[in-house]
Amino acid sequence: MAFNKGSLILVDYTSKVKDTGEVFETTIEEEAKKHSLHEPNVKYQPKLVSVGESWVVKGLDEALEKTSVGDKKTVEISPDKGFGERDTGKVRMIPLRKLGEDAEKVSIGDTVEVDNKKGVVRFIGSGRVQIDYNHRFAGKTVLYDINVLKELKTEDEKASGILKKYLPVKDDKISFKKTGKVLDVTIPEDMFRVDGLHAIKHFVQTDVFKFIPTLEQVNFVESHVNKKPKSTEKATTTKTKKAKAP
Repeated sequence: MAFNKGSLILVDYTSKVKDTGEVFETTIEEEAKKHSLHEPNVKYQPKLVSVGESWVVKGLDEALEKTSVGDKKTVEISPDKGFGERDTGKVRMIPLRKLGEDAEKVSIGDTVEVDNKKGVVRFIGSGRVQIDYNHRFAGKTVLYDINVLKELKTEDEKASGILKKYLPVKDDKISFKKTGKVLDVTIPEDMFRVDGLHAIKHFVQTDVFKFIPTLEQVNFVESHVNKKPKSTEKATTTKTKKAKAP
Protein backbone atom coordinates (compact mmCIF):
# COMPACT_ATOMS: atom_id res chain seq x y z
CA MET A 1 0.00 0.00 0.00
CA ALA A 2 1.46 3.37 -1.06
CA PHE A 3 2.15 6.03 1.54
CA ASN A 4 0.13 9.20 2.02
CA LYS A 5 1.78 12.60 1.80
CA GLY A 6 3.31 13.42 5.16
CA SER A 7 3.76 9.78 6.22
CA LEU A 8 6.87 9.38 8.37
CA ILE A 9 8.99 6.48 7.19
CA LEU A 10 12.46 5.06 7.82
CA VAL A 11 14.57 4.28 4.76
CA ASP A 12 18.04 2.87 4.31
CA TYR A 13 19.77 3.86 1.08
CA THR A 14 23.05 3.99 -0.74
CA SER A 15 23.43 6.50 -3.57
CA LYS A 16 25.89 6.53 -6.46
CA VAL A 17 26.62 8.21 -9.78
CA LYS A 18 25.23 6.07 -12.60
CA ASP A 19 28.06 6.66 -15.12
CA THR A 20 30.97 6.03 -12.80
CA GLY A 21 29.49 3.92 -10.01
CA GLU A 22 30.94 6.34 -7.46
CA VAL A 23 29.14 5.89 -4.14
CA PHE A 24 28.73 9.28 -2.47
CA GLU A 25 26.25 8.78 0.37
CA THR A 26 24.84 5.98 2.50
CA THR A 27 22.87 5.50 5.70
CA ILE A 28 24.59 2.17 6.36
CA GLU A 29 27.87 2.20 8.30
CA GLU A 30 29.21 -1.00 6.70
CA GLU A 31 28.66 0.47 3.25
CA ALA A 32 30.39 3.70 4.28
CA LYS A 33 33.44 1.72 5.38
CA LYS A 34 33.35 -0.41 2.23
CA HIS A 35 33.47 2.64 -0.03
CA SER A 36 35.92 4.69 2.10
CA LEU A 37 33.22 7.19 3.07
CA HIS A 38 33.14 6.43 6.78
CA GLU A 39 33.26 9.38 9.15
CA PRO A 40 33.63 8.56 12.87
CA ASN A 41 31.47 11.48 14.00
CA VAL A 42 28.54 10.65 11.70
CA LYS A 43 25.55 8.83 13.19
CA TYR A 44 24.69 6.10 10.68
CA GLN A 45 21.03 5.21 10.87
CA PRO A 46 17.95 4.86 8.60
CA LYS A 47 16.85 8.17 7.09
CA LEU A 48 13.67 9.68 8.51
CA VAL A 49 11.56 10.97 5.61
CA SER A 50 8.24 12.77 5.52
CA VAL A 51 6.94 11.45 2.21
CA GLY A 52 6.15 14.07 -0.42
CA GLU A 53 7.55 16.99 1.57
CA SER A 54 11.00 17.47 -0.01
CA TRP A 55 13.05 15.95 2.79
CA VAL A 56 15.06 14.20 0.05
CA VAL A 57 15.73 15.02 -3.62
CA LYS A 58 12.61 15.29 -5.77
CA GLY A 59 13.11 12.08 -7.76
CA LEU A 60 13.58 9.99 -4.62
CA ASP A 61 10.63 11.69 -2.93
CA GLU A 62 8.36 10.84 -5.86
CA ALA A 63 9.57 7.23 -5.88
CA LEU A 64 8.96 6.80 -2.16
CA GLU A 65 5.33 7.88 -2.59
CA LYS A 66 4.81 4.73 -4.67
CA THR A 67 6.55 2.28 -2.32
CA SER A 68 5.44 0.21 0.66
CA VAL A 69 7.19 -1.08 3.78
CA GLY A 70 9.54 -3.91 2.79
CA ASP A 71 10.20 -2.64 -0.72
CA LYS A 72 13.80 -2.88 -1.93
CA LYS A 73 14.60 -1.32 -5.28
CA THR A 74 16.96 0.86 -7.27
CA VAL A 75 15.64 4.29 -8.20
CA GLU A 76 17.17 6.13 -11.17
CA ILE A 77 17.04 9.92 -10.88
CA SER A 78 17.73 12.31 -13.76
CA PRO A 79 19.49 15.66 -13.11
CA ASP A 80 16.24 17.67 -13.28
CA LYS A 81 14.88 15.68 -10.33
CA GLY A 82 18.19 15.20 -8.61
CA PHE A 83 20.97 17.74 -8.17
CA GLY A 84 20.06 19.95 -11.12
CA GLU A 85 21.54 20.60 -14.55
CA ARG A 86 24.96 22.19 -14.83
CA ASP A 87 24.85 25.97 -15.14
CA THR A 88 27.91 27.58 -16.75
CA GLY A 89 26.91 30.84 -15.11
CA LYS A 90 27.84 29.31 -11.77
CA VAL A 91 31.47 28.86 -12.81
CA ARG A 92 33.48 31.97 -11.83
CA MET A 93 37.06 33.11 -12.26
CA ILE A 94 38.34 35.19 -9.32
CA PRO A 95 41.73 36.55 -8.21
CA LEU A 96 43.64 33.97 -6.18
CA ARG A 97 44.30 36.57 -3.49
CA LYS A 98 40.60 36.61 -2.67
CA LEU A 99 41.12 33.29 -0.90
CA GLY A 100 43.18 35.14 1.69
CA GLU A 101 45.85 33.39 3.73
CA ASP A 102 44.73 29.99 2.44
CA ALA A 103 45.46 30.89 -1.19
CA GLU A 104 48.81 29.09 -1.29
CA LYS A 105 47.34 25.91 0.20
CA VAL A 106 44.48 25.45 -2.29
CA SER A 107 44.58 22.63 -4.83
CA ILE A 108 42.34 21.65 -7.75
CA GLY A 109 39.36 19.70 -6.43
CA ASP A 110 39.28 21.44 -3.05
CA THR A 111 36.04 22.86 -1.74
CA VAL A 112 36.36 26.51 -0.74
CA GLU A 113 34.00 29.16 0.56
CA VAL A 114 33.98 32.63 -1.00
CA ASP A 115 31.38 35.30 -0.25
CA ASN A 116 29.47 32.79 1.90
CA LYS A 117 29.13 30.36 -1.03
CA LYS A 118 30.86 26.99 -1.31
CA GLY A 119 32.37 25.86 -4.59
CA VAL A 120 34.93 23.47 -6.05
CA VAL A 121 38.28 24.66 -7.40
CA ARG A 122 38.56 23.67 -11.08
CA PHE A 123 41.63 25.62 -12.25
CA ILE A 124 44.53 27.60 -10.76
CA GLY A 125 46.93 29.71 -12.80
CA SER A 126 48.21 33.21 -13.56
CA GLY A 127 47.11 34.48 -10.17
CA ARG A 128 43.53 33.39 -10.72
CA VAL A 129 41.34 30.53 -9.57
CA GLN A 130 38.24 29.09 -11.24
CA ILE A 131 35.50 28.07 -8.81
CA ASP A 132 32.51 25.92 -9.77
CA TYR A 133 29.46 26.71 -7.64
CA ASN A 134 27.34 23.99 -9.23
CA HIS A 135 26.43 21.06 -7.01
CA ARG A 136 29.10 18.37 -7.21
CA PHE A 137 26.64 16.05 -8.98
CA ALA A 138 24.87 18.63 -11.13
CA GLY A 139 24.18 17.17 -14.57
CA LYS A 140 24.63 13.61 -13.30
CA THR A 141 22.09 10.80 -13.29
CA VAL A 142 22.19 9.15 -9.86
CA LEU A 143 20.98 5.83 -8.51
CA TYR A 144 19.53 5.17 -5.07
CA ASP A 145 19.42 1.61 -3.75
CA ILE A 146 16.61 1.89 -1.20
CA ASN A 147 15.15 -0.34 1.49
CA VAL A 148 11.88 0.93 2.99
CA LEU A 149 12.07 -0.31 6.57
CA LYS A 150 9.13 1.05 8.51
CA GLU A 151 6.28 3.56 8.72
CA LEU A 152 6.09 5.38 12.04
CA LYS A 153 2.45 5.34 13.10
CA THR A 154 2.19 5.63 16.89
CA GLU A 155 2.97 8.84 18.75
CA ASP A 156 5.87 7.19 20.61
CA GLU A 157 7.36 5.94 17.32
CA LYS A 158 7.12 9.40 15.80
CA ALA A 159 8.65 11.11 18.85
CA SER A 160 11.49 8.58 18.93
CA GLY A 161 12.17 8.95 15.20
CA ILE A 162 12.28 12.74 15.38
CA LEU A 163 14.62 12.74 18.39
CA LYS A 164 16.96 10.21 16.76
CA LYS A 165 17.10 12.45 13.70
CA TYR A 166 18.17 15.58 15.54
CA LEU A 167 20.11 14.38 18.61
CA PRO A 168 23.63 13.30 17.56
CA VAL A 169 24.05 10.76 20.36
CA LYS A 170 23.64 7.00 20.71
CA ASP A 171 20.05 5.81 20.78
CA ASP A 172 20.34 4.51 24.35
CA LYS A 173 21.00 8.08 25.53
CA ILE A 174 17.74 9.38 24.07
CA SER A 175 14.93 9.54 26.60
CA PHE A 176 11.44 11.04 26.57
CA LYS A 177 8.11 10.65 28.34
CA LYS A 178 4.66 11.55 27.07
CA THR A 179 2.07 12.42 29.69
CA GLY A 180 -1.27 13.42 28.25
CA LYS A 181 -0.62 16.38 25.99
CA VAL A 182 2.88 17.06 27.30
CA LEU A 183 6.17 15.59 26.05
CA ASP A 184 9.23 15.72 28.31
CA VAL A 185 12.51 15.30 26.43
CA THR A 186 15.64 14.65 28.46
CA ILE A 187 18.66 16.38 26.98
CA PRO A 188 21.67 14.01 27.20
CA GLU A 189 24.59 15.37 29.18
CA ASP A 190 26.79 14.87 26.10
CA MET A 191 24.84 17.68 24.42
CA PHE A 192 24.99 20.37 27.10
CA ARG A 193 27.88 22.12 25.32
CA VAL A 194 26.98 21.24 21.73
CA ASP A 195 26.98 24.18 19.33
CA GLY A 196 23.51 24.89 18.01
CA LEU A 197 21.62 23.18 20.85
CA HIS A 198 19.04 25.97 20.78
CA ALA A 199 18.42 25.37 17.06
CA ILE A 200 18.16 21.61 17.63
CA LYS A 201 15.46 22.19 20.25
CA HIS A 202 13.61 24.43 17.80
CA PHE A 203 13.63 21.79 15.04
CA VAL A 204 12.56 19.07 17.47
CA GLN A 205 9.56 20.98 18.80
CA THR A 206 8.55 22.11 15.29
CA ASP A 207 8.44 18.52 13.98
CA VAL A 208 6.91 17.12 17.15
CA PHE A 209 3.98 19.55 17.02
CA LYS A 210 3.54 18.90 13.29
CA PHE A 211 3.50 15.11 13.43
CA ILE A 212 1.93 14.67 16.87
CA PRO A 213 -0.83 17.32 16.78
CA THR A 214 -2.38 16.13 20.08
CA LEU A 215 0.59 17.58 21.96
CA GLU A 216 0.29 21.04 23.46
CA GLN A 217 3.65 21.35 25.21
CA VAL A 218 7.22 20.12 24.89
CA ASN A 219 9.61 20.40 27.82
CA PHE A 220 13.36 20.01 27.44
CA VAL A 221 14.81 18.69 30.68
CA GLU A 222 18.44 19.20 31.64
CA SER A 223 19.64 17.46 34.78
CA HIS A 224 22.94 18.64 36.23
CA VAL A 225 24.56 16.47 38.88
CA ASN A 226 26.78 17.96 41.55
CA LYS A 227 29.96 15.99 41.01
CA LYS A 228 31.69 16.53 44.33
CA PRO A 229 35.36 15.67 44.49
CA LYS A 230 36.21 12.57 46.50
CA SER A 231 37.11 13.32 50.11
CA THR A 232 40.77 12.98 50.92
CA GLU A 233 42.32 12.17 54.23
CA LYS A 234 44.21 14.99 55.87
CA ALA A 235 47.92 14.44 55.84
CA THR A 236 49.41 14.02 59.33
CA THR A 237 52.59 15.82 60.24
CA THR A 238 55.12 14.23 62.57
CA LYS A 239 57.36 16.61 64.40
CA THR A 240 60.94 15.45 64.68
CA LYS A 241 62.77 16.55 67.77
CA LYS A 242 66.07 18.11 66.91
CA ALA A 243 69.05 16.53 68.51
CA LYS A 244 71.14 18.87 70.62
CA ALA A 245 74.81 19.08 70.02
CA PRO A 246 76.80 17.62 72.86
